[in-house]
Amino acid sequence: MKVLYNLAVFITSLLMPFIALFNKKIKLFVNGRKETFSKIAPLKNEKTIWFHAASLGEFEQARPIIEELKINHPTYKILVTFFSPSGYEIRKNYNLADVICYLPLDSKFNARKFIKEVNPTLAIFIKYEFWPNLLNELKSKEIPTILVSGILREKQLFFKSYGGFMRRSLQAFHHFFVQDDNSKKLLASINFKNVTVAGDTRFDRVSKILNQDNSLDFINQFKDRKYTVVAGSTWKEDEELLVNYINNKASKDEKFIIAPHNIKDEAILALQKSINKKTVLFSAKADKNLVEYQVFIIDTIGILTKIYAVADVAYVGGGLKTGLHNILEPATFGIPVVIGNKYDKFKEAVDLVKIGGCISIKNQVEFTENLMSLKKDENFRKLTGIINKKYIEDHLGATNLIMNYIKQKL
Repeated sequence: MKVLYNLAVFITSLLMPFIALFNKKIKLFVNGRKETFSKIAPLKNEKTIWFHAASLGEFEQARPIIEELKINHPTYKILVTFFSPSGYEIRKNYNLADVICYLPLDSKFNARKFIKEVNPTLAIFIKYEFWPNLLNELKSKEIPTILVSGILREKQLFFKSYGGFMRRSLQAFHHFFVQDDNSKKLLASINFKNVTVAGDTRFDRVSKILNQDNSLDFINQFKDRKYTVVAGSTWKEDEELLVNYINNKASKDEKFIIAPHNIKDEAILALQKSINKKTVLFSAKADKNLVEYQVFIIDTIGILTKIYAVADVAYVGGGLKTGLHNILEPATFGIPVVIGNKYDKFKEAVDLVKIGGCISIKNQVEFTENLMSLKKDENFRKLTGIINKKYIEDHLGATNLIMNYIKQKL
């Protein structure tokens, strides 16, 4: 298995530059990794804490710990690596990290070089990315390594009879901080006892949103104290449901704010043209009387969290096909959240659907029925929102638990 893995990494390294000629995302993946070793060079001989996040969601789980480290251990340098361009491109200028770069492909050569150059005081992997050559190198150097907000599933290679190679790589971890009891039981089944059920650090992150200034004058002007649905991180399949509802069922006193995941000009223009109600773009809002519009399309990034603050109901995209986006941000404001039906890999979504704070839909009929019910029944809306708010409050504390452990290692 080890030989096959290393062969697969080698073949990938050969194929990627060719694929990059035809795929923009892979081009970012390839070109970004060319800069990795030059970017980490200034960290040599520094006390460095290394965080690895697969993408944007995992970065949000790392963020509360990074913030605490900057306050309580400011002499340490912070390195953040990403596997995916969708994480790196959005957070490459995050100001609390000293270096942000792509993780090199997990070859033996890259792993040795990377760990030698960085020589981290502590390595922190987020949620579920496990790279055996890097982990083996960390183990050989006896570098303290922990998993944060971990989620383990029975289908993973660690728990297969032929997964010995991957199981051995887990020996690099000094401690596993996992999200649920099932992950702890799975690790126990392969003889790992150094496990704490700490929960998800994102709860601590989103709870702090309530303490910041979430007011946006132009959003308040648009809302005009009317009932407002905020649709965040939407994809084409989400937008088809929204547009159908807006065009055919929405009443005049119902407003909509749509923040698409894809904000390329052609996609935004197509979305705007498909809506037959008066619609305004964020990029064209200057000198507009926003009160007069019924639909506001946010063709920019970075303000969705604040926009959720004015929502009466939130729809979070990605759950129909591409992968559910963050439902904790709207939930923390104590509002109902509507999502697609493909959410089984997201523990918070599974929990909230089960207890009634989150409503799952699979087609236009269900989408329309639920939005109409939420609009009509204010009491139902409030009770659903209260469930979400309490769920957030009941799951705080992971960051403090992890920080207490980290303090012992620094």
